[in-house]
Amino acid sequence: MALADATAARCGAERGMTTARQLFGFHGGLELAAHKQRPIAQPIETLGLVAEYVLPLTQHIGTPSAPVVAVGDAVTKGQLLAAADGVIGAALHAPTSGIIRAIEPRPVPHVSGLHDTCIVLEADGHDTESARAPWPDWQQRTPAAIRRRIRDNGIVGLGGAAFPTWIKLNNGQRPVELLILNGAECEPYIACDAALMQEQADAIISGARIMRQALQAAHCLIAIEDDKPDAAAALDAALQAAADPHLELVQVPVRYPEGGERQLIRMLTGKEVPHDGLPLDIGIVCHNVATAAAVQSAVIADTPLLSRIVTVTGSGIREARNLAVRIGTPISALVQHCGSYTPDAARLIMGGPMMGFALPHDDIPVVKATNCILVAAANELRSTQEPMPCIRCGDCAEACPAALLPQQLFWHASAGEYDKTQDYDLFDCIECGCCDVVCPSHIPLTGWFRYAKSEIRKQTEEHARAELARQRFEARNERLEREKQQREARRRQQAALVEQDPKAVIAAARERARQKHQQD
Repeated sequence: MALADATAARCGAERGMTTARQLFGFHGGLELAAHKQRPIAQPIETLGLVAEYVLPLTQHIGTPSAPVVAVGDAVTKGQLLAAADGVIGAALHAPTSGIIRAIEPRPVPHVSGLHDTCIVLEADGHDTESARAPWPDWQQRTPAAIRRRIRDNGIVGLGGAAFPTWIKLNNGQRPVELLILNGAECEPYIACDAALMQEQADAIISGARIMRQALQAAHCLIAIEDDKPDAAAALDAALQAAADPHLELVQVPVRYPEGGERQLIRMLTGKEVPHDGLPLDIGIVCHNVATAAAVQSAVIADTPLLSRIVTVTGSGIREARNLAVRIGTPISALVQHCGSYTPDAARLIMGGPMMGFALPHDDIPVVKATNCILVAAANELRSTQEPMPCIRCGDCAEACPAALLPQQLFWHASAGEYDKTQDYDLFDCIECGCCDVVCPSHIPLTGWFRYAKSEIRKQTEEHARAELARQRFEARNERLEREKQQREARRRQQAALVEQDPKAVIAAARERARQKHQQD
């Protein structure tokens, strides 16, 4: 089954979409088959308790969380297990009540199949909750107090990046003109945000208002693709009920990867985020709609991030579903709840077919960044043909939403010329996979770009370590030379004193010895 017809581009105007707001295009992109109907056809289901939860300390961008519990401790649902640490950090909480059985390395979702330190919680089956301190008066709270509340409850971006939300809600005293809530769930198969917008629109709108207050943002746009009429209707009804003139719903045409932060900003405002800059540099902040719902629960009800909605889908699963899943649940439990694997199951992927990564097995926990578990058949996703030489067709450059030159980047990356890849703005690549889809030679371009980035980061770290070692070596030599000069200066001073009055020198030495003896 082909994932996309790269030439079948279309826009909202061609489909008759009407909107009161002018929309702008972005370079490249593709129209991809959605494959979202199976999971969205069913209401969100809540997955029950499992026997054991595995909670990695690194579930966010930044410093790993610092454990505040020990093996053998009894904990309640929502209790703090690991505190936010460092400048960029997020707290981690117990998804249910039980006993801490281990703090040890376990397999975690990672593109390289790595192990990481995890807190292992054995559920007691009672689901006893910790005490909460609701804020019905959240409108009276300061932005700083709201950010602390979000930080303490472990909220991170639920669109996939898992960046600590409280940091992105700090405007650093810079004016924020626009808050964008991203409901443009453009990657195929993933439908967790669509389900959330359809069923919990009130929570999203409430979260948007809280975020706007934290940022002191002038206005908020909620972006949703125009092929999700049920979700749009639910959000519109919630907006009407809220009667907040600062919130606006905007439907955008379906085009991958418009859910990318820079692409969505360009689509909605026509503005470009500066190279090596942030949206805040142009007065804009973006958050995911699921993050807004989590913020609403954290701020108003004092509920930590204990669960998230996960799409389980693909030809390799019997019953596609959107599940409300507690953090730390093994993926095998999701698969079992959805009727287990079909005979066609060939690949297990966390995320979508474009930006997701393969998992070695299903004994891996759901983490805060898990938005989709895709069980694919062998022929369901991109072509697995052997790569052939580049024919310099230029299709990759036309499809690249970051307006890069993937062909040039590939040549330099494959040759190990990493300095030249940076000359062609390698780190502006968002790894969306558009170039892979359109490449007639089946070259895994995105894989090469990821590899080049990792090599550059490795070289940068090695250079930093070498530079630190050089500085320490030079500092040591300077210290030794300084001490040598000080010793020589003392020797000359003593020699001069001996020439002037030898008895005085002897008496001074005896006095120093006597004082030292008294101190001892």
